[in-house]
Amino acid sequence: MPGPEHAQTPGKRPLAAPGAELTSALEAIGTGAYVVDEQGRLIAVNARAEQLLARPVRDLLGRDAHDLLHRDAHGQPMPRTRCTMRQAFHDGRTAQGDGDYFARGDGSLLPVSWLITPYETGDCAQGTLVLFDDRHAQGTDPRPRSEGTPLPELERLALLAETTTRLTSTLDVDEALHRLVTLVVPRLADWAVIDLIAERDEVWRSVVVEADGENLVHHEELQGPMPPIPEESPMPLSRALRGVASTLAGPRTYQGAPDSGIAVEQRRLFDATGIHSAAIAPIRSTRAVLGALTLGRSKQPGDFTTADLPLLEDIARRAGLALDNARLYQRQRKVAETMQNHLLPQMPRVPGLQMTVRYLPAPDASQVGGDWYDAFSLADKSTALAIGDVVGHDLEAAAGMAQLRNMLRAYAWALQEPPSRIIARLDEAVMHITDVTMATMVLARIEEADDGHWKLSWSNAGHPPPLLISHDGLAEYLTDGHSLLLGTGVRVSRPDASTLLPPGSTLLLYTDGLVEEPGHTLDEGLHRLRQHAAALAHRPLPSFTDQLLHRVRPSSNDDDIALLALRTPYSRRT
Repeated sequence: MPGPEHAQTPGKRPLAAPGAELTSALEAIGTGAYVVDEQGRLIAVNARAEQLLARPVRDLLGRDAHDLLHRDAHGQPMPRTRCTMRQAFHDGRTAQGDGDYFARGDGSLLPVSWLITPYETGDCAQGTLVLFDDRHAQGTDPRPRSEGTPLPELERLALLAETTTRLTSTLDVDEALHRLVTLVVPRLADWAVIDLIAERDEVWRSVVVEADGENLVHHEELQGPMPPIPEESPMPLSRALRGVASTLAGPRTYQGAPDSGIAVEQRRLFDATGIHSAAIAPIRSTRAVLGALTLGRSKQPGDFTTADLPLLEDIARRAGLALDNARLYQRQRKVAETMQNHLLPQMPRVPGLQMTVRYLPAPDASQVGGDWYDAFSLADKSTALAIGDVVGHDLEAAAGMAQLRNMLRAYAWALQEPPSRIIARLDEAVMHITDVTMATMVLARIEEADDGHWKLSWSNAGHPPPLLISHDGLAEYLTDGHSLLLGTGVRVSRPDASTLLPPGSTLLLYTDGLVEEPGHTLDEGLHRLRQHAAALAHRPLPSFTDQLLHRVRPSSNDDDIALLALRTPYSRRT
């Protein structure tokens, strides 16, 4: 039975009530069910478990499940070393048993059959689900399940719980399909076939997988485009792709004269795989039919029966919701990528200077955010450089970034003022005529001095400081010219700073996603950036930026990154 090595002090009630979503999921299970956290403490219990254990939920939550419940046949506490459920809990694997006892609130013993399986509790937190029932009341048959018979209720419920957990924890369509296959093969069948309906109602046989021992073999020769869905065909796959019903099928189903191109492909599938029995169910979301799931048996004995269809339908329904979410996410990501590509500008060509830019989207957001860069020529022939970060990681942040950048260009071109004054004007306007809440930025201007050197002047509004790296690898942060970020409503004095850039030096403007990492200080991130930038100073500028991102970007980064690098000529022009 799950539990920590050191039992929690009895009577301590430290845990908050479980989320409504988790509790609601347990209530949908028709047997006793509870979830424990990584320490084995109860965090959610359904009403059936309260009834079986004769304990109200307030006496269960926060308690160590092993210490509270598990007993031997004589009613004595079960030693942890003899607890098979606890061993499975620590191993993070699925297990079941039917010879154990739970202590009820009235002092009696409850003989139980149980099943335990890993279970995500939300926000990527890992827990464990335990299903149990009165062993005597359910009349458990100790004989092993024969091939071809429906799963026992506890196994069925555990499979559905695992399906929900695994499929809803990814927003990648291909990964969702892979997880779906591993859930059903070889547990329910030795073949899995997934047909998906793409845009314009085109059907694509996306997955044909066979179980070969412990390995899954993909049969790409059986995958690919499929004929259109017939509107009135009574054949099983055609009906499933129209969302009509789940059906059983076999080789004889498609031996007659085909009524459609799909029937021809189905006959080819049965002939090539040797499937002797199949069950087919539609994959549906709340909005549309997304495809069909086919489970087939060729090596496994026993045929599918109508008793197997409800489980297949439940699995396909969960798959439909997961695939729909993944498709919506990927569609939004595509829109966001397109928008981001249009929002981020091309760099101007400045004689004597090299410039390169990079933008990396947030890995777990919708591939768009408020990080931005810009460079453009000014009326006095100097060049403006800018890097900034608008709060947020969604389309709204990107729209705010576009507003801020366009205002910056207008002010900088028309007014020909120092960077600090341009930033001050932006700060005055940002809360009144934009959707931006808060933002940071560095605005700089670079121009060639009379002696051939390049002069940089800048002002910094709450942004990480620019980094200047000499050709010899000396790196220093330009910390002058710093003031408060934009959008606070507080008027402050905004200073300017300036410096001459050494020949062959590299100037790096970047956003905080490059240096911030959970569990680490900002100083650690800045030190890491300076160290690697100095080591890469001799590289050509495109290689410098690519390698810097590869080496410095934190592995746990969940933010987008914008980067602008500039390099001066190695010698003064004559």
